[in-house]
Amino acid sequence: AMAGEGSTFRLRCSLLGHGQDVRGLTRGLFPEGGFVSVSRDRTARLWAPDGLNRGFTEMHCMSGHSNFVSCVCIIPPSDLYPRGLIATGGNDHNICIFTVDNPAPLYILKGHKNTVCSLSSGKFGTLLSGSWDTTAKVWLNDRCMMTLQGHTAAIWAVKILPEQGLMLTGSADKTIKLWKAGRCERTFTGHEDCVRGLAILSEMEFLSCANDASVRRWQISGECLQVYYGHTNYIYSISVFPRCKDFVTTGEDRSLRIWKQGECAQTIRLPAQSVWCCCVLDNGDIVVGASDGIIRVFTESLERTASAEEIQAFENELAQASIDPKTGDLGDINADDLPGREHLKDPGTRDGQTRLIKDNGKVEAYQWSVSEGRWIKIGDVVGSSGATQQTSGKVLFEGKEYDYVFTIDVNENGPSYKLPYNITDDPWLTAYNFLQKNDLNPMFLDQVAKFIMDNTKGQSLLSTNNQFSDPFTGAGRYVPGSSSGSSTIPGADPFTGAGRYVPGSASNAVPPVGGVDPFTGMGAYQSTAAKAENIYFPKKDAVTFDQANPTQILGKLKELNGSAAEEHKLTEDDLIILEKLLSATCSTSAETPTAQQLQTLWRAVNWPEDIVFPALDILRLSVRHPTVNENFCSEKEHVQFIILLLKFLNPKGKQANQVLALRALCNCFVSHAGQKLMMEQRDEIMTQAIETKSGNNKNIHIALATLTLNYAVCLHKVNNIEGKAQCLSVISTVMEVVQDLEAIFRLLVALGTLISDDTNAVQLAKSLGVDSQIKKYASVSEPAKVKECCRFVLNLL
Repeated sequence: AMAGEGSTFRLRCSLLGHGQDVRGLTRGLFPEGGFVSVSRDRTARLWAPDGLNRGFTEMHCMSGHSNFVSCVCIIPPSDLYPRGLIATGGNDHNICIFTVDNPAPLYILKGHKNTVCSLSSGKFGTLLSGSWDTTAKVWLNDRCMMTLQGHTAAIWAVKILPEQGLMLTGSADKTIKLWKAGRCERTFTGHEDCVRGLAILSEMEFLSCANDASVRRWQISGECLQVYYGHTNYIYSISVFPRCKDFVTTGEDRSLRIWKQGECAQTIRLPAQSVWCCCVLDNGDIVVGASDGIIRVFTESLERTASAEEIQAFENELAQASIDPKTGDLGDINADDLPGREHLKDPGTRDGQTRLIKDNGKVEAYQWSVSEGRWIKIGDVVGSSGATQQTSGKVLFEGKEYDYVFTIDVNENGPSYKLPYNITDDPWLTAYNFLQKNDLNPMFLDQVAKFIMDNTKGQSLLSTNNQFSDPFTGAGRYVPGSSSGSSTIPGADPFTGAGRYVPGSASNAVPPVGGVDPFTGMGAYQSTAAKAENIYFPKKDAVTFDQANPTQILGKLKELNGSAAEEHKLTEDDLIILEKLLSATCSTSAETPTAQQLQTLWRAVNWPEDIVFPALDILRLSVRHPTVNENFCSEKEHVQFIILLLKFLNPKGKQANQVLALRALCNCFVSHAGQKLMMEQRDEIMTQAIETKSGNNKNIHIALATLTLNYAVCLHKVNNIEGKAQCLSVISTVMEVVQDLEAIFRLLVALGTLISDDTNAVQLAKSLGVDSQIKKYASVSEPAKVKECCRFVLNLL
């Protein structure tokens, strides 16, 4: 009888080996009864029970990460690896996969853009990873199959449910999400701080623990069944006992707690501030890892309990620990009011109860042990001369580490807000982002920035960063009345000075005068005071970029041709051929573009990237013609065509080329061949196109929004949910950075089109949190189409 023997957990052994914090533990499949630990010392270690005494032996030490290792899980046996595999995730953004008998990785999974802090394995070799980059990824063998996007902050915990296809993620955005086939099915809200750990109880129930010091039990259907309180600080990990609903938790209050029948049955204090991780072995023993680098195993079994000397040594170590009162683990401490040692004569009332006494001016902390009927000393309470935020290096905020995290109270009775700050940040930009993020009045800008500077005196590196446009006066700010996104008056020509041909200076959007169709400027509609009719979506046809000035384009082409290297130069005949192509595709003439014209164009678009833009512009205009569309998008040509355009979408390349390549992709949608190609290559094109969002260029943003809209039009017809999922996550990601209202309008129309007549898509959009993202556009006054379209979308959500 496992539980009957002592039914109190006592120390089984302490294992030294790791040089720094032990951050992750998991029970192993092989050798039986063993486990794997990972640490900030960049290693993973496999431990086997040692047959002779009560301890464990380190079988081998695995290295493959170039930074801290933060999580570990076992991938179950397969025909190829009958002993299973070990997966570890680290701060180097990688996941290493090891066999049980080799210290070097079998392979490394790359793809996350920040620390991988949680792993879970499922059936058929699937692996789920969670990262500070706010995504979770699903891997099969050595390939990433799917990325789960929807959380707005670091994902600290992931679990695959035994039932196929269901996955859970817990995040610093305080929510837990349930995913099915890569789509978010449900969001669980209730925790008041970072969710740090998840554990599965059954097909229908699971547990979560969080920085709010609570554990919650949930039903898969969304209901929170119970909240457990006991810890006095962050709870970092939770693990379930085999074959029952009891569980263990560890946290930042120096303790391991054992929960039975919903009550905290036992509290074990450790001589380390952070008890990072725990796992339960098959025999019910508990393994814990902490910030002192030591692994400790606790057991209920009398024959596995450590010797009296070892237990005494552990208690002595605990008694010598110093407890920092500022952590609040022991409540508010007023040393003057504390009783003396005689207070320990009174027995405690429950296991784990703490009592403070004052002895010779020293404050000591004790904890009541029910099983032993005595008070055990758990440490000395030291004065506030302990570490402060400034000396202890990094503090956590939303799952990431910062030099400072300030608490800002905007008004007396309102909530307080956390403001994270690194000394390398620009205080103004930080203040601006803080106000935006919390929907606070921009009036507070000077105040908040000054607060940051005053509180980091002598620390800030005040080199203002040129890569940001000044968020207040500089580019990127929407100036009402400057006809968003559609001014045809170019600023200075980025290439040659004003007044000459500027690729992409005009978007085809005409500012809405009176009642003009928001896309083409044709067919006036009147919005009356009567119930507004939704003229915006679902959109049925692709939106194209038609604005053209052939004379300017050809003039620029000739000028650049003059300075081109010999091998690129076009002959006079070539230029005449391109002129004919332009007139055939820009006018309503009956001429059909010829193969010779297209071959010449193909040579021109393969020019070096600094002079190619007029040729790209000709491509952008001519691909609208059915013949050209068929030629470039057909089975035989399309591979080179797509490779060419994707090459120009490199965010490090010239912005003019990015704009024109995006517009050319938009214009491909006019014909069947182009649509077919765009849909076949959707994943590749969208993945590459979304990278251009970083350029902070209005014309790029409008073209990117239009590309998304054209995909939405196609996806609305075929109803492909994977495609819609990708499109929705693109809309959501691009919304974050776009400021131009024409681009926002097109994203709203795309969103409306995607979710029209499709309840799944509506759910998916909600789970991505798109509704809260777009709410602010419902109150835009100019142009009115933004507000109207936004309200129609919100009605669907």
